[in-house]
Amino acid sequence: MIRQSFQPLLTRAGLPQIRFHDLRHSTATLLLTLGIHPKIVQELLGHSQIFVTLDIYSHILPTLQGEAMKLLNEALTHFVEKREMRNSTP
Repeated sequence: MIRQSFQPLLTRAGLPQIRFHDLRHSTATLLLTLGIHPKIVQELLGHSQIFVTLDIYSHILPTLQGEAMKLLNEALTHFVEKREMRNSTP
């Protein structure tokens, strides 16, 4: 039923033919990439346990880890610079 109405919508929109289920994967990947907490994504997808979500979408974790390290570096750099400014003020 979904396929019968979904595929014509894709065609009319000029989009590639994908399975309706692919939208779940795209949504989860986008949400995780945007920094939405995996618990929220798990609940939206209806996975019974968070490890299911994390296992399925682990392929994007290296990207998220890189972004996390970048943000941590920026925060620490800001902290050190602020501390140095405070210590150098007479």
